[in-house]
Amino acid sequence: MPAILRLNPAQLNRAAIERAAAAIRGGEVAAIPTDTVYGLAADPFQPRAVERIFRLKGRPEWKPILLLVESRRQVEALVARLPPAFERVAARYWPGPLTIVLPAAPSLPWWITAGTDTVAVRLPGSALTREIIRAARVPLTGTSANRSGRPPAQSAAQVREAFPAGLALIVDGGPARTSAASTLLDLTGEPRVLREGALPAAEVLSFCRP
Repeated sequence: MPAILRLNPAQLNRAAIERAAAAIRGGEVAAIPTDTVYGLAADPFQPRAVERIFRLKGRPEWKPILLLVESRRQVEALVARLPPAFERVAARYWPGPLTIVLPAAPSLPWWITAGTDTVAVRLPGSALTREIIRAARVPLTGTSANRSGRPPAQSAAQVREAFPAGLALIVDGGPARTSAASTLLDLTGEPRVLREGALPAAEVLSFCRP
């Protein structure tokens, strides 16, 4: 079974964060807490690591992968352009539980975009999550830690129950802040909410208007 690495989100343990980041840099998959539910974190630019996530979850490969970032700089490296509405919603809701779909940079590999020419990104509200991303030195996959079709894990124990094998480790940052997934906003054309989650759709769309 995967080891559980317990961390206090209020007292960031640098050695423990580096241990998790090193596993990810080495091509492994780790489960980490986010600002919503637990997610499966891997280096999205290592195809074998992403393939392992699909296999663990039983997830169809035609689905694109959500990416977690720790800064605006990381977003800019992933996208072809930033629509005007991005500045307004990012200023209001980031860091936080809003995932934004943007035009993907042509350099992004197909296993991230699944051929959609778009990329979904989120700057999580959890400082622990952002520190793990920073230590890994790349954006991280942020797909929820569950088998496809099952509810997302809200604790390290639930992650271990769902994945008794296949993970390098589980970072235990305590129970999830919410049982809701992030709200998913598409800004590749006319702004639209693809999934209402932790944030109300109507409120998010109101910040997209000039």
